[in-house]
Amino acid sequence: MNTETPNYPSPEFQSENPDHVLEIVLETVLHFLTSRRDRNAASLVCKSWYRTEALTRSDLFIGNCYSVSPRRATSRFSRIRSVTIKGKPRFADFDMMPVDWGAHFSPWVTTFAAAYPWLEKFHLKRMSVTDDDLSLLADSFVGFKELVLVCCEGFGTPGLAAVASKCRFLRVLDLEESMVDVNVSDYDGILDWISCFPEGETHLESLGFDCVDSPINFESLERLVARSPSLKRLRLNRHIKLSQLYRLMYKAPHLTHLGTGSFVVPEDTMNVVGDDELIYETPFAASKSLVSLSGFRDTLPEYLPAIYPVCANLTSLNFSYADIDTDQIKSIVSRCHKLQTLWVLDAIFDEGLQVVAETCKDLRELRVFPLHAREGVEGPVSEVGFEAISQGCRKLQSILFFCTRMTNAAVVAMSHNCPDLVVFRLCIIGQYRPDALTQQPMDEGFGAIVMNCKKLTRLAVSGLLTDLAFCYIGLYGKMIRTLSVAFAGDTDSGLKYVLDGCYNLQKLEIRDSPFGDGALRSGLHHFYNMRFLWMSSCKLTRQACQEVARTLPRLVLEVINTDEDTVDDFDILYMYRSLDKPRSDAPKVVTILN
Repeated sequence: MNTETPNYPSPEFQSENPDHVLEIVLETVLHFLTSRRDRNAASLVCKSWYRTEALTRSDLFIGNCYSVSPRRATSRFSRIRSVTIKGKPRFADFDMMPVDWGAHFSPWVTTFAAAYPWLEKFHLKRMSVTDDDLSLLADSFVGFKELVLVCCEGFGTPGLAAVASKCRFLRVLDLEESMVDVNVSDYDGILDWISCFPEGETHLESLGFDCVDSPINFESLERLVARSPSLKRLRLNRHIKLSQLYRLMYKAPHLTHLGTGSFVVPEDTMNVVGDDELIYETPFAASKSLVSLSGFRDTLPEYLPAIYPVCANLTSLNFSYADIDTDQIKSIVSRCHKLQTLWVLDAIFDEGLQVVAETCKDLRELRVFPLHAREGVEGPVSEVGFEAISQGCRKLQSILFFCTRMTNAAVVAMSHNCPDLVVFRLCIIGQYRPDALTQQPMDEGFGAIVMNCKKLTRLAVSGLLTDLAFCYIGLYGKMIRTLSVAFAGDTDSGLKYVLDGCYNLQKLEIRDSPFGDGALRSGLHHFYNMRFLWMSSCKLTRQACQEVARTLPRLVLEVINTDEDTVDDFDILYMYRSLDKPRSDAPKVVTILN
C-alpha cells in the first residue's frame, strides 16, 4: 500500500475543472484495476491518478500493522469495504517471538468503526484480538459480512458470540489455526456461541471453527446448518464425531468444502444400531458437490473407506492432522485423480508419494509436513519420493517439503520437470545437511531451481550451502519476493549477492545462519524497498544495528531479547519500513533503535 503523500498539493475535485471529465473516465477505468500492486503503481503516475486511485479503492491490504497508522490509512482512503491486516512476521509461528510482542487489533477496529461504518470484511493474520475488539466490530458495522482470523490469539467464546448474534448479514466466519481462549478445566462455563446466531434463515456461506478446542452445542449447530441454505464450506472441531458429521451432511447436501473434525465414533454409541446404519448408508455416497476435504483428527482407519465415494471429485485433500499410515493414505490418494492440492504428513513415505505421482497428474500444490522426521534419524520421505513427484506431477506450482535427506540430482530434476513452480520451499531438517549421496553442498540443486523456474516468487532454502548458491539466487532469482533461509549459509558475501541481485525482494527471513554485520550493511541500498527483514540467531552486533538505524531513519529496527536479564546481547532483529513514528506499545524485551 502506497500511503505516503507526494510533494504536490492535493486540491479537491472542482466541477468547473476542464479536466473533470477525464478524471471521471479515469475513475471508471481504475474500478477495473484489482491488483494492489498495479494500483500502487497507478497512484504514483501523477497527482490526479494518486487522488482518483484513493477514491476508487475498496479493498485495503496492510502487510504489516506497524507500517502505517490506522489514522493515516483512513485519511487517504475514504471508501474502503474490505480490510486485510497482517501482524506478527511469519517466524512468530515457530515460537520465535515473545507472546506479548504486539500486533493489537484494537486501534484498527476503533479507528475504522468511526471512518467506515459500511465496512463488510476483516481478514486478520497473526494479530492480537480481544473479545472487546470483536464486540466493537459487531456493534459498529451494520452490514458486516466476513470475518477471517488466521493464527490470531487473545479472544474467546464471548467475542464469537458477539459476532454471531449481532452480525445479521454474516456470510463468512472462519477461524484458521487461531488460539481461542477457553477454560478447558470447566467446559460448563464456556459460552454457547453457536446458539447465538439469530433465528431464521441465515446468510452463512462458510463456517470454520476447527481450532476452537471446546465442545460445541451440537443441537444448536445442527439447527444452524439446517437453516443456512447457502452454506458451502464447513470446518468442524475435534469434538464433532463421525455420527454427528453424517447428520450435518444430511442437513447440508450442497457442501463443497468439509472439515470433518474427529473421524471417530464415540465409544458409548458404537453399538447403537442407528450409528451402524449411518456408517453403511453414508452421506458421502450421496454427495455430488464435495471437492475439498480436511480435518480427520483422531482418525480411526477403519472408517476411512467412508470417503471413497467422493474421492473421484476431490480437488483438495488435507491430511496434515491425520496420523494414518502409508497404506491408508495410498488407498485414498489412488482414487483422487482430479487432485490439485494435497497436504499430508511424512507418514505417506516415499512409497505413498510415488502413488501420488502416478495418480494425481493435475497436482498444483503439495505440502509434506514432518511427523516422524527428526534430526539424526533418517526420515520416511527423501529424494526418492521428491523426484517421483517431479516426474509425475508436471503441473506443480507450489511445494513445501520437509525431509532429513535430499540430493542435488533430485532438486535439479524438479527444476526441469516442473518449470511452472512459483513457490519452492525445501526444508532439510538438521544443521547444514549436504547432498545425501555425494556429500557435496546443495548449491547446484537450488541453483537449478532459480535458473529453470522463471516464475519463482517464493523460495525457502536449507542444508549445506556455500556462497555459490546465494550467487545463483542473486543472478537468476529476479522475480523472488520472499526468501527464507534456515540453518544455511557460508559468509556475508552470500547475503550480499542476494541483496544486490534480487531487486524484487520484499521479505527476507533468516534464522540460525552465520550472517553478520557485513551482510546487514550490504543491504543499505535495498532495505527501503523491502517490507521487512528478520534475522534470528545470526552473528549481528547491536552496534551494527544501531548504525543502520541512523543511516536509514525511515526504517524501524527492533532488537528483541527473549531473555530479559541479558542487556547487551539480543536474539532477533526485525526491521521494517513505516510511514509513521515507531510504535509505542513495544514490550520490555523489545528495543527500538534510533
